Amino acid sequence: MATTNDLKNGLVLNLDGQLWTVVEFQHVKPGKGPAFVRTKLKHVLSGKVVDKTFNAGVKVDTATVDKRDMQYLYRDGDDFVFMDTSDYEQIHVPSATVGNAANFMLENQDAIVAIHEGTPLYVELPTSVVMEITYTEPGLQGDRSSAGTKPATIATGYQIQVPLFLEIGTKVKVDTRTGDYLGRVN
Repeated sequence: MATTNDLKNGLVLNLDGQLWTVVEFQHVKPGKGPAFVRTKLKHVLSGKVVDKTFNAGVKVDTATVDKRDMQYLYRDGDDFVFMDTSDYEQIHVPSATVGNAANFMLENQDAIVAIHEGTPLYVELPTSVVMEITYTEPGLQGDRSSAGTKPATIATGYQIQVPLFLEIGTKVKVDTRTGDYLGRVN
């Protein structure tokens, strides 16, 4: 348990049995009436963001979320197997929990797995990863109908838009949040 005075960004709250992360908060003391805390909360599982106001000094239930550095090992059916890099313990994370991160995960890649009471909540990747293009059509010089980009398949099988001059085997930097091409890597 904590009070609204202890709120800080990144703190995970347990409200009505659901986990919410504090994105931002602001203590407000109006000239008239009691002080209150205005917060912006993000649902840990769905990513939905809501605004919530608490009276100052009210007790809120905090949840302990353990963020561990892990390494992605392999896929086992619908599960992704991760290994804790500190004690080499392996855990199975369901594909629904991994979500879009699966588009940018290669074997032996590092990731952060957030765990609450033994249940994996989400997988956090670095903001960008280096991937190799496994397939793309040759870009035709002068073909500008598509604003100078073409589809390319990266090593995970995910398709991104890249500039026309890139070829198969080129290593590219990809934003894991949006799937955007960020640049070529030598």
